[in-house]
Amino acid sequence: MARHLITSALPYINGIKHLGNMVGSMLPADVYSRYLRQRGHDVLYICATDEHGTPAELAAKEQGLAVAEFCAQAHDAQKAVYDGFALAFDYFGRSSSAENRDITQHFARKLNENGFIEERAIRQVYSPTDGRFLPDRYVEGTCPHCGYDKARGDQCENCTRVLDPTDLINPRSAISGSTDLEVRETKHLFLLQSKLQHEVEQWVARHEDDWPQLASSIARKWLNEGLHDRAITRDLDWGVPVPADTWPELAAEGKVFYVWFDAPIEYIGATKEWADQDPENRDWKSWWYDVDTEVRYTEFMAKDNVPFHTVMFPATELGVREPWKKVDYVKAFNWLTYYGGKFSTSQKRGVFTDQALDILPADYWRYFLIANAPESDDSSFTWEHFTATVNKDLADTLGNFVNRVLSFSRKRFGDDVPTGGEPGEAEAKLGEEIARLLAEYEVQMEALQFRKAAAALRALWSAGNSYLEEKAPWLEIKTDKDGAALTLRTAMNLIHLYAVVSEPFIPATAKTMREAFSLKDDTAAWVTAAEAKSLSAVPVGTPFTVPPVLFAKLTDEDLENYKERFGGEAG
Repeated sequence: MARHLITSALPYINGIKHLGNMVGSMLPADVYSRYLRQRGHDVLYICATDEHGTPAELAAKEQGLAVAEFCAQAHDAQKAVYDGFALAFDYFGRSSSAENRDITQHFARKLNENGFIEERAIRQVYSPTDGRFLPDRYVEGTCPHCGYDKARGDQCENCTRVLDPTDLINPRSAISGSTDLEVRETKHLFLLQSKLQHEVEQWVARHEDDWPQLASSIARKWLNEGLHDRAITRDLDWGVPVPADTWPELAAEGKVFYVWFDAPIEYIGATKEWADQDPENRDWKSWWYDVDTEVRYTEFMAKDNVPFHTVMFPATELGVREPWKKVDYVKAFNWLTYYGGKFSTSQKRGVFTDQALDILPADYWRYFLIANAPESDDSSFTWEHFTATVNKDLADTLGNFVNRVLSFSRKRFGDDVPTGGEPGEAEAKLGEEIARLLAEYEVQMEALQFRKAAAALRALWSAGNSYLEEKAPWLEIKTDKDGAALTLRTAMNLIHLYAVVSEPFIPATAKTMREAFSLKDDTAAWVTAAEAKSLSAVPVGTPFTVPPVLFAKLTDEDLENYKERFGGEAG
């Protein structure tokens, strides 16, 4: 079996993420990882919190915490939410780790040795009151375009215009509030991406035909506009330090690497964190170093992160002149909006991941989000759509099927899978249909087409309902008890099959369905075409139990309560 390295966009440390962040990276990566593991592949799914940069320092300051303490607490809070969503990371690391520091500094030294880093003097805002240079986000003021009085030095949150700190009217320090600001000369390190443009173009050209059109078009747009040399250091207290053995003057000034330089390297760093927990049995370099033909590397991210991972980080890896593994497939997603507008914590619009788990179990969200993933274009979350999907697909098509089959069989035949009847034409037809739909499901999962995979899974569930309606065991039992027993036994085997193949989407529910049957050796990781046709994994006489309702239907009252609490329209 193949070895699969899987990463998803690193969630920024500052704040709990909304549903769009979940469906745009971590959740589909988890679904894919679970599927590959079930198929017998060797899978390593790595993620981490992205902890450096100005927002982390500012958020820590607002809470009166040291930035290291703030990040530690925020990491644990985020990890708890991801555990609640049943994201099965092999490791969930931190970009502030010693491992990431060491590898980032190694990359920087190698880039410098190879002539791809240059020290340049630039002019930057300095605050005498604070005694430091101020990165873009540490300067606030009035936007010259829209008049918003809390615009940052990199962008106005109100009108979204990109800014320089010197553009702001009445600028002030975000640290002290001081308006006593100067523009002084300081030195920073620049990554000479312009010298790597041709190599990046060649690398992208070898991959872009295989990538989703969204990923390849974004990469091509950046390359067509030309790669610019980019400052990769900042004047911050929190970050990966510039190594003193290479740049003693900058290190003495406390320069750190820019978050977008060290964050992608954290995928490697987090893998080393994972390996360092069990060094005798884990080899991090076997996943990342000189492994191009052995490991298939798939990244999951929303479209705003695509340029960094299809152009900028590959440029870094190429410039290091070492055989580091580069991404093979970039699964890019559009936006999930909330009633067509942005999720907003400050304006209390939209449901965030921690709130989602307070309302309903994770499987409700996992299924809905993947079934409506913003793959080909942006998609809009509405409570009406969510409620309708839960009620139709989860409660009626799957949950009701499981409950009525097991409840009726226990009532009429007892607590064991019933004896009686030999499979006939209806069962043969069902087996062929299940095998066909299973093959379709596998094709779409292999292609990372999640909406289509969800549709195939839904069709599998629907096939069971069609069979049950055709055979109608509640009527059949009146004239043909053995025939009814056969129908229910076949339906129970469908439930077991659903438990196996639904696990990537709804793992908790899949576990409940599987555990309904007291099978001595239920080690089925996946279902073969032959097994799908025969529907005989659960033999006659197997004890079973009737699980609680798998998915509760959502009422009109629930719908109105959700809209009232979280907003029923875009602001």
